[in-house]
Amino acid sequence: MSSCSSDKSQSSSACNTPLTTAQQQAAAVGAEQDWAAAKAFYDNLVSTKRPRPALEQVNARLRELYPNDEELFDIVLMTNNHAQVGVRLINSINHYGLSIERFCMTGGESPIGYLTAYLTNLYLSADSEKVQEAIEAGIASATMFTANKDIPYCDKQLRVAFDGDAVLFSDESEQIVKEHGLDRFFEHEQMNENKPLAQGPLKGFLEDLGKLQKKFYTKDERLDCPIRTYLVTARSAASSGARVLKTLRSWGLEIDEALFLAGAPKGPILVKIRPHIFFDDQMFHIEGAQQLGTIAAHVPYGIGQKYNKSKPKDDTVKK
Repeated sequence: MSSCSSDKSQSSSACNTPLTTAQQQAAAVGAEQDWAAAKAFYDNLVSTKRPRPALEQVNARLRELYPNDEELFDIVLMTNNHAQVGVRLINSINHYGLSIERFCMTGGESPIGYLTAYLTNLYLSADSEKVQEAIEAGIASATMFTANKDIPYCDKQLRVAFDGDAVLFSDESEQIVKEHGLDRFFEHEQMNENKPLAQGPLKGFLEDLGKLQKKFYTKDERLDCPIRTYLVTARSAASSGARVLKTLRSWGLEIDEALFLAGAPKGPILVKIRPHIFFDDQMFHIEGAQQLGTIAAHVPYGIGQKYNKSKPKDDTVKK
């Protein structure tokens, strides 16, 4: 399973045009500053107690159980930096001990066109425009935001939290809320309780995580599975939760924990979960997560984007 991370650095030169010394220096400085978007996900997977990141823990366990299987987490660094600054990126990755072996350096061109060739399951970037381009190309994508404070993360279990509408599911129900209000939404969900929701942009990524989880279940490792998934939704359980759970069942997907908050803030719940990454389509949920120390990734999809007024504070923000 491949994840691609992108930095936001730009090169003023074309792919086949040699860089001047000044351009090389400027590009190198930009690369050193902006490659942090690729490093951020790994930073979030490192506990203060042990140096092994959660992704590497998952891969190590998979190798133990399936020595001949190559279906592992794989990180690809996607950057529009010129290849001549690659040495500095490599040195930085080696310095921080990150397991990133594959690079795609496009010399000023957008790397989005390479995502399909790299069999990308999830694309994370600091650049919201690139993320939007990837979403429109049908690739699970999100703009990544670092937390405003440091909290310890579990190093033995990869924890991934998802919003529901416009993330795992389509924005069909959210359109009802925005255009007709909550009462009409509750009525709509009850009338369509047995009709599965259409899939959203990250449904495929949850499916990929589920496939890896089943590899552990097959070896009687369900209770000790190093991957755990969470649904954290503003929906209320009694009035609109049944359709969500029935949709997941109809897809043949399991979610380990489902938390229906009925409009309550998500930040405090996320502090309890301590996910390594949380996906949501609403910027106010992203900002609430950030403030309490959760790494959040904004999914620019659906009608909610018309109402998102917040912007990335620093354009920061990954199989």
